[in-house]
Amino acid sequence: MNKQKLLIILAFFSIYFVWGSTYLFNKIAVSELPPLFLAAIRFSMAGILILVIAKLLKKSIKITRQQFLNSTIAGFLFLVYGNGVFVWALKYVDTGFAALLASTQPLFVLFLLRLIDGKKMQKKSIIGVGLGLLGMYLLVSQKTIATSEGMVLGIFMMLSCVLSWSYGSVFVSKADLPKNFLVSTGYQMFISSVLLIFCSLAFKEDISTIKTISYKVQMAVVFLILFGSIVAFTAFNYLLKVVSPEKVSTSAYVNPVVALFLGWYFLDEKLTNQSIIATFVLLTGVYFITSRKRIAKQKVRPSQKT
Repeated sequence: MNKQKLLIILAFFSIYFVWGSTYLFNKIAVSELPPLFLAAIRFSMAGILILVIAKLLKKSIKITRQQFLNSTIAGFLFLVYGNGVFVWALKYVDTGFAALLASTQPLFVLFLLRLIDGKKMQKKSIIGVGLGLLGMYLLVSQKTIATSEGMVLGIFMMLSCVLSWSYGSVFVSKADLPKNFLVSTGYQMFISSVLLIFCSLAFKEDISTIKTISYKVQMAVVFLILFGSIVAFTAFNYLLKVVSPEKVSTSAYVNPVVALFLGWYFLDEKLTNQSIIATFVLLTGVYFITSRKRIAKQKVRPSQKT
């Protein structure tokens, strides 16, 4: 096996299993840390490390005023609202459910492209949308959800986060941002961390809890910073250069399966028959959407990763 093949295998492992496991580690972390403060810690450390890596690779980290403004907007859509609020909602929603809701991002992007650019849907896209909507209905219509305190609110907020992430995907495809992905990502993460600190203070989160967090939560935060934010994202961008976008997009329907299994195994989350059917229907819909021909011509960010 040559070096490139090995790198491709490791990169796919990262976007499949590392990103899929971030739901579990975020769930563990928010059990002791305020969600917005957690996101601020994660993205400040990751953003600084990424910019340092870019500097070591002799990449210019200078950006224009417009690029800074666009990075702020993108960071808010992706990381402040799209991720910060999503992690907050994990207090009420199981990790498997959360991952499945996040996997609907291609569906939201399709709707936004239709609404904003007036792009017509292909037959595969229409089938995918139909299956996606059916899968979401089967997922959220279960009686156990209606009777669970806070779960309906959590699901609603997560869907709004997916919408925010999807609009961010469309925005980034047209915005003036730093050409180097490390520089662009580093600025988005660092700017978002500053905004998240202000949000955390505004909502009066108890940040003093960081003094008493357990070793398990400490390790979860380290994993999210090093592997969830840096390794997996770098792997994603590497794969976009060496394999087709269609193959990279398969993470959209592998991540939920990983999250479902990990949530069931480590957190004793229940997996009903209706949830299993909903998973199959929803992910089939995502497959039809992401396998359409037009995807190779669009610059769209990956499904939401927590």
